[in-house]
Amino acid sequence: MNAVEIITRKRDGEPLSDSEIAWFVERFSNGIVPDYQVAAWAMAVFLNGMNANEVASLTREMLNSGASLEHADDGRPLVDKHSTGGIGDKTSLVLAPLLACCDLRVPMLSGRGLGPTGGTLDKLESIPGFRTDLSIEELQTIVHKHGCVITGASKQLAPADRKLYALRDVTATVPSVPMITASIMSKKLAESLDALVLDVKFGTGAFMKSVDDAKQLAESLAITGANMGLPTTALLTDMNQPLGRMVGNAVEVQECVDFLRGEPVSEDLAELTYQLAAELVCATKSETLDEARSQLTDHISSGRAMERFEHMVSAQGGSTDFKFDIGPTSEFVSDKSGYVAHVDAEQLGFAIIELGGGRKSSTDKIDHSTGFEMLVRIGDKVDAGQPLLRVFSKDSTQVFDRLRRAITITDEPPEPSALIIDRIIRTP
Repeated sequence: MNAVEIITRKRDGEPLSDSEIAWFVERFSNGIVPDYQVAAWAMAVFLNGMNANEVASLTREMLNSGASLEHADDGRPLVDKHSTGGIGDKTSLVLAPLLACCDLRVPMLSGRGLGPTGGTLDKLESIPGFRTDLSIEELQTIVHKHGCVITGASKQLAPADRKLYALRDVTATVPSVPMITASIMSKKLAESLDALVLDVKFGTGAFMKSVDDAKQLAESLAITGANMGLPTTALLTDMNQPLGRMVGNAVEVQECVDFLRGEPVSEDLAELTYQLAAELVCATKSETLDEARSQLTDHISSGRAMERFEHMVSAQGGSTDFKFDIGPTSEFVSDKSGYVAHVDAEQLGFAIIELGGGRKSSTDKIDHSTGFEMLVRIGDKVDAGQPLLRVFSKDSTQVFDRLRRAITITDEPPEPSALIIDRIIRTP
């Protein structure tokens, strides 16, 4: 067995055996197979795909390339959520403490912004002192004591994935469903979970633009989870406009704090958060979705979820006064009357980057004070001169042209669309 034979077989569209994938990943991880051969293999996978068995095998070997979290068995199931990313996607900040109130443990490993989509870790770092670089030992301690943690992935977890992703990024092979699946699931499986829920987004503000592509990814993720012994549920959700009212960093954290305090929040943010959480409660406990949602809303109204969030933030070194530095405001107004027919959410994400709220390069420092507040949603009737967005920035006018291109006003109202359009459940 050698690398050229494996690359040739994959180039010719032949499925690889478990032993061939194990051999290739192990030698790539150890630097025996050079990067140029791995790049050729990645392109072959990108062009020809992988079957379900190959994806499970690739996921398993990436998982086995590093450590896995070890948790004491205290009777509380371990669960997590993964989102494929979107504009204004902030459910993790509410979800983790909410699930911890349900006697579940949430060892949530999150990431930073990728392109126009914001990152959970970047948002949480709006909280002064909040640490996102916990060691495995610190993570395990906080999860055991408080029931939830949100931190970055340790370099000890799935190191083969980190190395492969760096190559995919520079060889135009990132949009490969098999490799995306193995990348996501190897890290989630390293958390030693009992159940996983996936938020797979489609639309203008999502990585997957079409419903069909998003469904293909959702099926691959859910099937791979089940093949690896992890009950997995995937929701297909609309990302053709930002989730919730706020887009940015500090403004999104403030919106989540308001949610946890029981204050009114946008219907879409509440709906998706409760549905994702309810899926995990049902997957680990003998409850219906309605029973789970009732329990979850009670944890919000009673203040228990907010208290749990405060404990998590404090344990991770953050301040719990939740007073955020948010930039000065200005309003972006409609230049015509009509209906909000289309929102290019990706353009809103790029506008955040222009304001300093995201990165153009990996070394850029984020300005957590910038952001938007969405004042309208698709389908709303607006008048000329009516504010569409509130912009938080010292120099908001620099993005007004981009905002004008991002929001389309038409004479006729658009067809309504659902937030959650499909639910895929796969069990071992």
